[in-house]
Amino acid sequence: MKKLKFLTVLTCILFFAGKTQANTDPEKPSKKKPRNVIFILTDDHRYDYMGFTGKVPWLETPNMDRLASEGAYLPNTFVTTSLCSPSRASILTGQFSHSHTIVDNQAPNPGNLTFFPEYLEKAGYQTGFFGKWHMGDHGDEPQPGFTHWESFVGQGVYYNPTLNIDGKRTTYTDSTYITDLLTEHAVDWLDKRDKKKPFFMYLSHKAVHAGFQPARRHKGRYKGNTIALPSTYGQTLTGEYRDLKWPEWVANQRVSWHGVDYMYHGFNDLNEMVVDYCETLLGVDESIGTVMDYLKKEGLDDSTLVIYMGDNGFSWGEHGLIDKRHFYEESVKVPLLVRCPDLFEGGKTPKQMVQNIDIGPTVLAEAGVKQPDNMPGVSFIPILTGDTTAKSRDAIFYEYYWEYDFPMTPTVFGMRTDKYKYIKYQGIWDRNELYDLENDPDEMYNLIADPDKQDIAKSMATDIYDWLEETGGMQIPLKRTVKYRFGDFKHEGEY
Repeated sequence: MKKLKFLTVLTCILFFAGKTQANTDPEKPSKKKPRNVIFILTDDHRYDYMGFTGKVPWLETPNMDRLASEGAYLPNTFVTTSLCSPSRASILTGQFSHSHTIVDNQAPNPGNLTFFPEYLEKAGYQTGFFGKWHMGDHGDEPQPGFTHWESFVGQGVYYNPTLNIDGKRTTYTDSTYITDLLTEHAVDWLDKRDKKKPFFMYLSHKAVHAGFQPARRHKGRYKGNTIALPSTYGQTLTGEYRDLKWPEWVANQRVSWHGVDYMYHGFNDLNEMVVDYCETLLGVDESIGTVMDYLKKEGLDDSTLVIYMGDNGFSWGEHGLIDKRHFYEESVKVPLLVRCPDLFEGGKTPKQMVQNIDIGPTVLAEAGVKQPDNMPGVSFIPILTGDTTAKSRDAIFYEYYWEYDFPMTPTVFGMRTDKYKYIKYQGIWDRNELYDLENDPDEMYNLIADPDKQDIAKSMATDIYDWLEETGGMQIPLKRTVKYRFGDFKHEGEY
């Protein structure tokens, strides 16, 4: 167990790498020339649903494929919490959920958070935000750190949206499609920017969040297509989960809002939903192409750092589940595509683990702005440039807090290395999980009860507690609840 003990110490060192490299004055620019950056974020896009991965043979994403071939695809990219608001808050603050406290889709901004674009703006950047903000209970009002703002309330709608543009709301009609509208406005902002200043653009799509609605030009493109069901799809149905030692809650959730037998409380067809999902994704792929075409036209395509990412993953039948929240690979992994020919050669597929808390440190580093002390992440650019002296992580940590609106998934704490994944549940009478990812990448065989794996489980559990204790996460954040929703029933008041 000496190797695991060493991993424990090394993980803590790497976790605080951002602190050791940071300057206490993050607003003070360094001598590095500021780089233009475009960050494109999508909703619920799982890491392998892109044409070049081959996961879905009939799915075509030529512009995502181009980002991967001319840049890099990082297949081991994870979120710290697989849920919209907590993940988006982690991206913008560079902090874990228990630190920024936006632990679910209703928890409010505590009012003391600093978003990394604020540092860019103070360093002279033009900063533009376009699309879905959805951070806790916040509406569509302009947020600090952005010189230009366009957003909508909550999840928004796919057709005929209302945008708050720098404080003034405009409603669009005539079947205006949100993905196209945001892209058009984003490129228009780029075109009208002050050419003498560096820019950071945050294009945040609603797509591909349920219920999926593709652009009219894409509707029916994949009609009748099917996917290969995952190896763990039918295990809970047969009761075999007991032999595999899966938790009871996984089997129970199969017939629920987030289970394949009662998806979103309806008897939906899985393949039809996947088709809608993939057709909706086509609009996002075209959006990427529009942005890249503009950069090429302006001669900025080689020097601009373009980052494409999802806010969380999505399960399509793995373990009998759909959607997100859990710590299985399909839920916690997200696509990360990065392109900047001036920085690194294309065609890279590095295996190192990256997290959403690394976005802020990466952008700040390329802007020549020092990383603040409260961001534990690290820039992933050294991974792409081949800098072997730069720090990278040997483990990632995960947290998800039980929600009143969706009580089917318990509170989860987890740790993942290249070899093992340990999942620890809180407040539920059930078993934890341990998977050997090298020999069981589908996470089918839970080894938590194996006698020869007890030291590994104990060591990883200790690492989780050390991580929480050292980062102020030993108390589960609670929020005042004024609405409880279960299924189709809604009741006002606290329960």
